[in-house]
Amino acid sequence: MRKKLDAFWTYGLLLLVAFIFFFPCLWLILASFSQSGSIYSFDGFFPKSYSFATFHKLFTDTRMYNYPKWFFNTLFVATGSCILGTFLTILTAYTMSRFNFKARKPMMKTTMVLGMFPSFMGMTAVYLLMTQFGLINHLWGLILIYAGGAPMGYLTQKGFFDTIPRAIDEAAKIDGATNMQIFLKINLPMSKPMIVYTALTSFTWPWSDFILPKLLLKEKDLYTVAVGLMSLDETEFARFAAGSVFIALPIVVLYFCLVKNMVDGIAAGAVKG
Repeated sequence: MRKKLDAFWTYGLLLLVAFIFFFPCLWLILASFSQSGSIYSFDGFFPKSYSFATFHKLFTDTRMYNYPKWFFNTLFVATGSCILGTFLTILTAYTMSRFNFKARKPMMKTTMVLGMFPSFMGMTAVYLLMTQFGLINHLWGLILIYAGGAPMGYLTQKGFFDTIPRAIDEAAKIDGATNMQIFLKINLPMSKPMIVYTALTSFTWPWSDFILPKLLLKEKDLYTVAVGLMSLDETEFARFAAGSVFIALPIVVLYFCLVKNMVDGIAAGAVKG
């Protein structure tokens, strides 16, 4: 009886916490179907009447708010950052895991210390650098910043490579394999869960980031979705909600498709480096 009572309270508490976190999502989804479009016409928390017109307007009424353009800008930045950032992060983690050199330990300690500081502290320096290189109002400027910062979080990936026995590398070297061949033909195929985890995290950061695009993109046609939605008028709240729901869908789909590889990657990488 006591076990059943404990289970009842445990599941009840979990359901309550889940509802608390789910309620804002539910409210945003329902708000995206508001017929009036303004938050001031809501009956309490929820709209008085519902319609699909907001989603139609989101993609067809592009004179002032070009959501399709913002969406493809975001997709371009996130995809480019994902590919380049994943490549750099995996190379950094593999180098730190498999090679010993004098600066290895100091570099790891420096990276851990720098990771303690919030990224927005360097925004002024980033803006000045982008100005000097002429990358203000260029989507490629965002990609380079995101990809350049991605290797700072290499420790999880390093932990994964640490779990691969070095005896495999030594056996391959005896057979005449080079370091590049060992990486490409042996270690990389074994690293699928970690590559998926790295790619997804490298994709989600630029997909939803607001600060950097707001800082570097001044032209409205170059906005990402996060910046574009924040530029909407307060009477366009339903459009804001619809845009937020639509931009969240790819991340949700990717998460459910790749969740197994993500869990395997995190679990395998959570070892002492």
